Amino acid sequence: MSHSPKREEKDCLNCGTIVVGDYCHNCGQENIIPKETFWHMFVHFIHDITHFDGSFFTTMKDLLFKPGFLTKEYMSGRRKAYLHPVRMYVFISFIFFPIFFSLFNIKESDVEIQSDKGKTKKSPTEIQNKALVDKKTEKDSIVVQKAKEIMGLTDSLVSHSLDSSGKLEGKIGPKKVSLDFGSADKYSSVSEYDSLQKKLLKKDKDGLFMKTINRRLVYINEKYRGRESKLMTDIGNKFLHSIPYLLFVSLPLYALFLKLLYRRQKKFYYADHAVFLIHLYIFTFLFLLIYFGLDRLSDKTHWSGIGFAQSALIFVGLIYTLKGMRNFYEQKWGSTIAKFLLFNILCIVAATILFALFALFSVFQI
Repeated sequence: MSHSPKREEKDCLNCGTIVVGDYCHNCGQENIIPKETFWHMFVHFIHDITHFDGSFFTTMKDLLFKPGFLTKEYMSGRRKAYLHPVRMYVFISFIFFPIFFSLFNIKESDVEIQSDKGKTKKSPTEIQNKALVDKKTEKDSIVVQKAKEIMGLTDSLVSHSLDSSGKLEGKIGPKKVSLDFGSADKYSSVSEYDSLQKKLLKKDKDGLFMKTINRRLVYINEKYRGRESKLMTDIGNKFLHSIPYLLFVSLPLYALFLKLLYRRQKKFYYADHAVFLIHLYIFTFLFLLIYFGLDRLSDKTHWSGIGFAQSALIFVGLIYTLKGMRNFYEQKWGSTIAKFLLFNILCIVAATILFALFALFSVFQI
């Protein structure tokens, strides 16, 4: 209830209904004077951030210690004493993800591109440029270029020759080879790629899909040439910041899996499975906050017992999920365990595909 003074008039300012009591029975708006002093606004603000609704603590307690109970209560219509699942999901996400992003922020110094022998890996363009800088004669430049051709790194569309100043110049060749994922350095810029494509016959040009991929690869190569660690850092951070969207996409998909696994139980609607997963996601966020906190504590203190505590926490998380399915769907332990395992297999396969798609999406976002 607001601390603002009540109106003497009984007509609701929102819908015009005659108010009986403090709130309009038609729209629910409190019948208070609309104009507030700065002091009233300040007091209201302090009250809101220092006083939690009792339903928050009730919801948290039942969520943590009664797996599956909240979803059953929601299905039964007993909702007044608890926070709405979506509202709670948004609230916990608002706490979880800023902490998650602060803990897992990839820096360029954390990335090291290495070859199979453990040495820092350089791109073919870097190697060629370095060799051309170190050349002493025009003959050396020709040898360097020949070596590059032997390695299969020369663009088949461009036959290079060396002018009198020792600078490479390109000429259009007769053969067309589509740019693959490992040869973006064949083109120095997107404009060069587009120019070469325009000069090809229609049947030899890249299709819409390959053209989109190729142009993006050429752009990335142009932007990050010689800075592979920066490239991996940007892709990694873009992917991390796409995880909230990944979870948003995964939830209805996982709910579909549960719908299929429990298709014989007609009393469950698709939305019921989604609410169960929302509660499970919220628990997972809280679980991960504790796990990450222990991880950081281990980095600071190096206590050997923290690793054991984290292992125990993972075990508790698995038991919580299993018991939540048992309590909510009310099946025997044998059926619950079998469906729990099958559900996790389906989720792992789907998560792998989603991770790959979102990783590709991250490449197109840098």
